[in-house]
Amino acid sequence: MTTQRRTPPSKDKLDAIRAIVGPKGVFEGNDAAPFLSEWRGRWPGEAALIVAPASTEEVAKIVKYCSDNDIAVTPQGGNTGLVGGQIPFGDEILLSLKRMRKIRAIEPLNNTMTVDAGVTLAEAQEAAKEAGRLFPLSIGSEGTCQIGGVISTNAGGVNVLRYGNTRDLVLGLEAVTPSGEIWHGLKRLRKDNTGYDLKQLLIGGEGTLGIVTGAVLKLFPLPAEKVTICAGLESADDAVKLLSLAQQRTGGMTSSFELMARLCIDLVLKHIPQTRDPLREQHPWYVLAEFSSGQKSGLRDTVEAMLGEALEQGLIVDAAIAENESHAHDFWRIRHSISEAINGEGLGARHDVSVATSDIPAFLEKADAAVLKIAPGARFVAFGHIGDGNVHYDIVGPEGSAPDVLEPVRPQIESAVYDIIDTFSGSISAEHGVGRHRRDTLAKRKNAVELDMMRAIKKALDPKGIMNPGKML
Repeated sequence: MTTQRRTPPSKDKLDAIRAIVGPKGVFEGNDAAPFLSEWRGRWPGEAALIVAPASTEEVAKIVKYCSDNDIAVTPQGGNTGLVGGQIPFGDEILLSLKRMRKIRAIEPLNNTMTVDAGVTLAEAQEAAKEAGRLFPLSIGSEGTCQIGGVISTNAGGVNVLRYGNTRDLVLGLEAVTPSGEIWHGLKRLRKDNTGYDLKQLLIGGEGTLGIVTGAVLKLFPLPAEKVTICAGLESADDAVKLLSLAQQRTGGMTSSFELMARLCIDLVLKHIPQTRDPLREQHPWYVLAEFSSGQKSGLRDTVEAMLGEALEQGLIVDAAIAENESHAHDFWRIRHSISEAINGEGLGARHDVSVATSDIPAFLEKADAAVLKIAPGARFVAFGHIGDGNVHYDIVGPEGSAPDVLEPVRPQIESAVYDIIDTFSGSISAEHGVGRHRRDTLAKRKNAVELDMMRAIKKALDPKGIMNPGKML
């Protein structure tokens, strides 16, 4: 994959940008390294300069200068993205939001919170909790990822089933346009029918249409009772049926419903210290689910009755209910450590795909068969948010093989998996985005009319093409 290169900015121009942020906002030499490598090690980056402005006004000044001087800008949040969308190619300014960390306002009666883009997801969650509210977005990187980044990638996570994706949790945005203007869109309204919903262009836009600098987030009442369970199952088909049963018996109290293949557990136990098997015996598949209620109203009894019914129907073989927060944390640590554990097995071939929930078992069966024809002995690390049809379908080499054993056939594997996704009218990127990794694949597989509309929007808002070039389109 290639991208159009610009003439590197001159020293005088770089010095002018340095002057906008001052010495505290410039990262060079050894300090630059953390910004230029993503945690999978697939896309090493280069930048003409790395700056971290301290305010929206400084962001606007930098972007305005870059627009006037045809300098490209790569925005970066917590650098936890998985598709290379936050990594520059070499002649860009990398603009980090890490210094913009203010919780601007929390309004419990309106169930809203206004934050800077550089606030980490964990900080936002904690601030909401201190105010007696819940910000439900939850992903494995929440201690590091930033609000601006999760907005720009429309992060999903484990609570989509009940609360929706990031785009469902944002009421208003503040952003800097590619021309350097500030859009003051921090509305706290749940209804505003006055034209195009412009914030939705930036949510999931991966920084290609502007830089998010602030957001108004939706809050919810804190649950009074939570029940977390881990169940062992014989098949993914049983997991889909268990989800249906759980929703019927608990109604809107089903918050999370995660599917994990046994290999997920094995790799976590192998590579992540101080983890333990969630159940006494091993099973082909596992479901990790969480239920929550606004009042202490016998939720555990309801969940226990549901599990008993599932056992009678043969949908589960065994199950454990977390006895306390520490026990629940141990369950969730396994789930959130899977991606890190996979890194210990090498690069592999990783997919973030979605199909209709009812199609998940058939997709897994067909994809496994197709991959084994290309890479005999490959192992499948399938896991994900079964409630919304999002499967992280990751493939690693045979046990004991070289870390890069699948690299020569990785393009063939990805093409085969995406071909099967197409037969289910699914998506090649459910929540991780497009970035560098899927840009060319998107161009080949997305509907031509949709691509034309996306390019028209990009050209209208960023006619000079300076905003995160080489990503998405």
